[in-house]
Amino acid sequence: MSRNLLPLSFAAALLAGTAMADVPEVATDIAPVHSLVARVMADVGTPDLIVQPGASPHEYSLRPSEAQALQDADLVFWIGPDLTPWLDDAIETLAGNAEVTALAKLDKTKTLPTRESALFEAHNHDHGSAHDDHGHGEEDHAHGHEDSHDHDHDHDHGHDHGHDEAHDHDHDHDTHDHSHDHDTHDHAQEDGHAEGHGHHHGAYDPHVWLSPENAAAWLNAIAAKLSAADPENASTYYANAAAARDELTALSQEINITLAPVRGKNFVVFHDAYQYFEDSFDIPASGAISVSDASDPSPARIEEIRARVTQEGITCVLSEPQFDPGVVSAILQGSEVKTGVLDPLGASLEPGPALYPQILRNLAQALATCL
Repeated sequence: MSRNLLPLSFAAALLAGTAMADVPEVATDIAPVHSLVARVMADVGTPDLIVQPGASPHEYSLRPSEAQALQDADLVFWIGPDLTPWLDDAIETLAGNAEVTALAKLDKTKTLPTRESALFEAHNHDHGSAHDDHGHGEEDHAHGHEDSHDHDHDHDHGHDHGHDEAHDHDHDHDTHDHSHDHDTHDHAQEDGHAEGHGHHHGAYDPHVWLSPENAAAWLNAIAAKLSAADPENASTYYANAAAARDELTALSQEINITLAPVRGKNFVVFHDAYQYFEDSFDIPASGAISVSDASDPSPARIEEIRARVTQEGITCVLSEPQFDPGVVSAILQGSEVKTGVLDPLGASLEPGPALYPQILRNLAQALATCL
């Protein structure tokens, strides 16, 4: 009897190992993207995170383990080169055999124009007009297929279309338009700003993950890419994506309730990273202290914001965890304006499926408390 148990146990272990080997290796750029991918991969596998919590995505040095994660990846999901220009070359060099999806470039991603001025009047009058400002092509490039540029449309791969509309996502043309990518972030001193830019501002604001509508669209694309690479687990990926979209719908309702009492009040943010959140929940900021999250604001800009705080009844100024609180103190000197902290990347949160919804929830709660 015992002689039969060992071979059976050994065979079971081999089968389990084979099943695990079929799960694609997945790398993601920032914690919010990692969270969405981890939610879709729940009960199947876990993606790797490249930019660790608390680090700036705009300037980052890869650790050996992170470089290895890119090298081993079958799939890479990232925002795109306008957020992490340094990662473009790393993906090209290290993830040569991976299929790469730039989420900001998908057709269904809502993009908004970059705001460079300290005051936002020109951008607050018609949020809806920016919703169709995609214009990025679909940059999901499949490295390792660059010579042929097979546009691998990922049409359903034999899956049933009952998977919550996931297959109509965008046809994901797996092309990589490097000329476009670099053109969008080659102007470090746009509009005459003298402040140093940690990342180059392109035609659109790259903080696209702070729109729950974008996240919902990405869940579909993520599920489709994972299913194409791992058909055996397709039903799980699609079920997870559908459940996550339902969770985002409920979260948006919760956030609207949280923000309802403070809509119409004026606030200023330290770094202009929140217009997708502002647009989604109809709570526009009055301005931003810094044009970049990698440099201190100029004295002229500080004076401009101080004047706005005084003249227009600003009741709240919001910083971020990594910024010098002394800058906010200088702006608020002599005033009774309240302060708070916004964290667009979840620096203090544990990476994983729960991080993305908690980021949005924390933004709403910080705004409501400060206002």
